[in-house]
Amino acid sequence: MQLHLIRHGETNWNKERRVQGQSESHLTDLGIQQAKELGQRIGHLEFDRIYCSSSLRTRQTAEHAFSKSTTEINYLDELREIFLGPWEGHLYEELAETEPESHRHFWEQPHLFRVNGAESFFELQQRAIDAVAEIEATHRANSTNERKVAVVSHGALIKSYLCHVEGRSMDQLWAPPRMHNCAHSIVAFSSDDATASPTILQYADQPFSKA
Repeated sequence: MQLHLIRHGETNWNKERRVQGQSESHLTDLGIQQAKELGQRIGHLEFDRIYCSSSLRTRQTAEHAFSKSTTEINYLDELREIFLGPWEGHLYEELAETEPESHRHFWEQPHLFRVNGAESFFELQQRAIDAVAEIEATHRANSTNERKVAVVSHGALIKSYLCHVEGRSMDQLWAPPRMHNCAHSIVAFSSDDATASPTILQYADQPFSKA
């Protein structure tokens, strides 16, 4: 099985540098264009299943990217972005002034990030791991013919999952490659051995080779 991980297109809050988390924002005109261009790049691929975060920005991305696909889109709350509670809706610039230590932890030392009422990156990562495991289990149980599965989600969630697959520690979460809007990553799972570790084939549109 190949798992195709796709980040949503640019949103109004991306553009404003405003904390999104699980709050709702919408695609900008550029974000819609990014999603349509992604659809053109992956139009030759036939996805057996498509999963999507239930957030508006990912739903919009999936609608544009898979506009010509006849595959049903399944929406999952488990694929939503990291929940940032009291931070959501605030500008990152504001938080750098009011909560400088937590802001620094978020971007420079994610393994230390703790804010009351918000998820940690470790909690996000475990949610991502569990969601992918459920998707993989469903794939294995339903049909051996299902080869390609798409997941439309969010930057931090996808980053945290790839961090797990790659075996990176959480302090390396934001290490390159950058997870740009509509970035497309691919993870491969063994069809013969459910216990085998998955491997990254493509990371944010670039062929992947572990350093």
